[in-house]
Amino acid sequence: MTTDDQVELPLLAKPRVSQVVLVETYDQLTSAVRTLAACHGPFALDAERASGFKYSQRAYLIQVHRLGSPIYLIDPISVQEPQGPEAFKELAELLSSDEWILHAASQDIPCLRELGIRPKKLFDTELGSRIAGLPRVGLGAVTEHFLKIKLAKEHSAVDWSIRPLHADWLNYAALDVDVLHDLRAGVSELLEQQGKSEWAAQEFANVAAMQPKEPKTDRWRGMTGMHEIKDARSLAIAREVWGAREALAEKLDVSPGRLIPDSSIVTLAANPVKSRPELASSKSFSGRASRSYLDTWWAALSEGLNTRNLPPTRLPQTGIPNHRTWSNRFPEADLRLKATKPVMAKISEQLQIPLENIVTPDFLRQLCFEPPVEISKESVSEFLKSLGARDWQLEIVSEPLAVAIANPAETIAANEPKEVS
Repeated sequence: MTTDDQVELPLLAKPRVSQVVLVETYDQLTSAVRTLAACHGPFALDAERASGFKYSQRAYLIQVHRLGSPIYLIDPISVQEPQGPEAFKELAELLSSDEWILHAASQDIPCLRELGIRPKKLFDTELGSRIAGLPRVGLGAVTEHFLKIKLAKEHSAVDWSIRPLHADWLNYAALDVDVLHDLRAGVSELLEQQGKSEWAAQEFANVAAMQPKEPKTDRWRGMTGMHEIKDARSLAIAREVWGAREALAEKLDVSPGRLIPDSSIVTLAANPVKSRPELASSKSFSGRASRSYLDTWWAALSEGLNTRNLPPTRLPQTGIPNHRTWSNRFPEADLRLKATKPVMAKISEQLQIPLENIVTPDFLRQLCFEPPVEISKESVSEFLKSLGARDWQLEIVSEPLAVAIANPAETIAANEPKEVS
């Protein structure tokens, strides 16, 4: 049998839908909404951001397609200029009337939510492909698997904030929604064949209902290389320079890393210079804005060097301890966690579903660290459900996990490789 890897698949370089319409005004959007409302069935949706270029995660292009309609490429920046956020009220109401088809929905929902556009029901072709056991779940790979065509993807990392939008970029953007209805059909059929349709439906409902995450405190501690900074004064410098970069990035609407990289801040915090000229001549303090906003960085460095408001070298423990420390500090919890690994690996292999889609890793760690007093299938199920596990997951994992954490040493021994004589 010939596999897809052994043949050259045809390239889809232009949308198969005959009409692609760029929407740049409120009147054009109103017309698009009327046309979409006259059609039937789910909405294929996608959104393009300018990640890596802009500070915000706003949508710079929204693609909408319904069977029988053109592919609409909506420029939200242009549309809302005279109208404000209310510009998308009618579109949001229409889109809430039927299912959305997206690929990797959790990536696009936040920027659509900023415009007041929220899903009530969705089908995620990426998540569905994971549950169906496909080895590769990117849009291109899933398209190749089901439609036997390659997607032209040469513009996947462009700056979508640029105006006017390039014609070839718009063509690329249209391709993403052009294939979604067919992909939904293919993924849905495969899930049905495997008896996983209800599992996928529960996952899709969970994604649709997700709420925005609370922003992390002390986000500056997440800079690459911060593990090397140990003393409070250096941490203060890192905090102040990071804060100055964050404020400037927001003001200019530029991705922070495009001003100065994390490495420059961390190096400066570890080895602070003593004068403004020394900062100006420092080779390790680089980036496009390292010299043009030198006053900003020097002021932040000075504040970090002189402030009495020193950050703690370690944040107070919240939640359970990092599982990497368990073997020394919490050996019983570590033993339970190790016992679950072969059990979950076996379930994953049998179902052909990635481990993280069967049980959220953090849920599993919480269960192993603080298990119910009386361990049983029912108590494990109740524990995981309280964290947010779905019913289909509970049905599959509750009993084997209860056995594993109740008898961790025996479970580990039973799953050790047998010696071949």
